[in-house]
Amino acid sequence: MKQGLSLRVSQHLALTPQLQQSIRLLQLSTLELSQEVDQMLDDNPFLERNDESADREDFGIGSADTVVSLGDRITEVATSSVAADAVDMRATADFDEETSAVSDSEPDWEGDGSSGLSADDSEWGVEARARNGAQDEELTDPTERQSEHETLQAHLHRQALRLRLSPEDSAALRYLIECLDDDGYLTDSLEDLARGLGAAEGEALDELVHRFTMARGLLQNLDPTGVGAGSLQECLQLQLHSQIEEALDEGTTAEHLELLRLCQRICALPLDLMARRDIKRLVQLCEAKEALVREAMVHIARLEPKPGRRFVDVERNTVVPDVLVQPLGKVAGSMRFRIQINPEVLPKIRVHDVYASALRGHRNAGDAAGHAAMQQRLQEARWFIKNIQQRFDTILRVSTAIVERQKNFFTHGELAMRPLVLREIADELGLHESTISRVTTAKYMATPLGTFELKYFFGSGLGTDSGGNASSTAVRALIKQFIASESPKKPLSDNQLSDMLKEQGIECARRTVAKYREGLKIPVASLRKAL
Repeated sequence: MKQGLSLRVSQHLALTPQLQQSIRLLQLSTLELSQEVDQMLDDNPFLERNDESADREDFGIGSADTVVSLGDRITEVATSSVAADAVDMRATADFDEETSAVSDSEPDWEGDGSSGLSADDSEWGVEARARNGAQDEELTDPTERQSEHETLQAHLHRQALRLRLSPEDSAALRYLIECLDDDGYLTDSLEDLARGLGAAEGEALDELVHRFTMARGLLQNLDPTGVGAGSLQECLQLQLHSQIEEALDEGTTAEHLELLRLCQRICALPLDLMARRDIKRLVQLCEAKEALVREAMVHIARLEPKPGRRFVDVERNTVVPDVLVQPLGKVAGSMRFRIQINPEVLPKIRVHDVYASALRGHRNAGDAAGHAAMQQRLQEARWFIKNIQQRFDTILRVSTAIVERQKNFFTHGELAMRPLVLREIADELGLHESTISRVTTAKYMATPLGTFELKYFFGSGLGTDSGGNASSTAVRALIKQFIASESPKKPLSDNQLSDMLKEQGIECARRTVAKYREGLKIPVASLRKAL
């Protein structure tokens, strides 16, 4: 075999660290980007916040409104009733001292640094709108903010304090209360709870399970009715049992009592019969009239499947939009919009001038390696700021192109949405489809019609009689409109919806209608039919 040398010219794409970081920042959400900035500020000494005011935590503002649940103050196991009462009295006294101290002091936001949280100037040169919520907070009593919400555990613990129980029973009841989930269910078995406390097999385990069984009976008699149930079926049974007892005490009519007992028999059967609204099967199993079974199902539907629902402090995931769209009115017959990056999401960071100047002025020949390492960190800081700038520039360009393509949506709503795919925006801006996909994921746009993810404005098209295309988003909106105006006694089937779309000139098969309906979380016609 003859050996030889040859030259070959080839090209390949090498992802530099700067490009890798740019791609990674582009696909991050607003929250993830904020976390990334915080991490970079901790790691790189050449980065600093472009805001000289102190953080909220330094003044305790972030934790001033925190609600301390009563269940957190109560010990899990009460060794004696005297000790338990002392704990409650001490916790209440501490709470009163805290609230009185807060309410007695005049709130003074002047000079505390919190007003500086609205950006002065940022690295991007964007003027942030000043927040004027401090004036409202001054008019609100801090004690009122703390007492706005009561947890399910706190509500149950307060009722448990009124019961005259032995220390052991009180401890068991308190423990079960803390084991409830947000819906008010006790999902773990009593044996598992006992083993979780370290009870060994034998008499110790049996005794603890017996103690928990008694405590669960007490728990299920507390308000709200149905709390402490292990399943939905048991929860409904508890509520019906309570209603029957109230009906007997109040001397209700025999017809109403018969209805409640029929509800009990229906709830004792498999719940999928009710879910399918299998009236004929329920009539056979309960040996009751069809009209009475329908009335019973209506009554069961009014029961609360999640007793702890009203106590859950739902922290709404407030979506912070990345882009703001504001109408400017019509210019030359065409609607014009202002598209801008939300100033609230712009990271306010900059290169630390003092450290950068010190590095430039200090060149120690004896420590060339250390100087090179610090120079590298300075370059990383500059890259980071540049990549963040590029991220928001790309988001703004893509958002502007989307608004330009979907002007009819911003003027007339969902029914006017046009078909749009990633390739169209990518070709217009000279970017790759993967870049558009990263930009439109977990990025939100605030519009006069609401806040939407950028991906919402993209959708495939369905053929029309005129030879054009209708956006799948517009078709979904049309299906929702048809169902909203249907008769409750005669709901529209998927075939009927498909025919109605054809009358509108949109070719949409029954299976496609079913897929869109399920995507809108609308049940089938048989489940939408009024009983």
